Amino acid sequence: MPRPDAPVAEPHDTRLLQALAAVAGEKGLAATTVSDVVRVAGVSKRTFYEHFSDKDACFLTLYRQASASALRTLRESVQPERPWQAQLETALQAYFAHLAAGPQLLRTLFVEIHHLGEAGANVRREVMRSLADFMRDTVNRDRDAEHALSEAMAMAAVGAITELVLDAIERGEQARLTSLTPAASDIVRRLAQA
Repeated sequence: MPRPDAPVAEPHDTRLLQALAAVAGEKGLAATTVSDVVRVAGVSKRTFYEHFSDKDACFLTLYRQASASALRTLRESVQPERPWQAQLETALQAYFAHLAAGPQLLRTLFVEIHHLGEAGANVRREVMRSLADFMRDTVNRDRDAEHALSEAMAMAAVGAITELVLDAIERGEQARLTSLTPAASDIVRRLAQA
């Protein structure tokens, strides 16, 4: 029986995802090999292939999990008693801080997903829809149907915010993502009034 204070071994798939995040964050997804991932994870290639069909499948799982974590941050920051504008600003501030906490992985996730063809596009779209749904839920909580943020406008807002993040990444300003909060909030407010 393990001691209560003994470290708990991570499941193999978790270790593989963490290893992929570390290696791809350092040298990019294209230059990352399955051998790199299993070496860092401390598992065999056989173990890798028991969990993932290939490196791209592992990356898509990492992308989904990282995106789900960011969405949890957004949801946990919502304070329903406040007006939607204040809720959204607080949520966006928390979201940008969450993204800025992992600058190397951030670049990998936001840029490399575009190089994975149809599978990458599908997963990216799934994540974008989840973010747009969050935005609609937050903005529309206390609004009547006539003044509700539409699905198209929510998706436009998510796209615009994603472009702000990509621009910051390209300029090497991942650590300053929280400075995007006022512009991102303004985008959503304006689209909510459209």
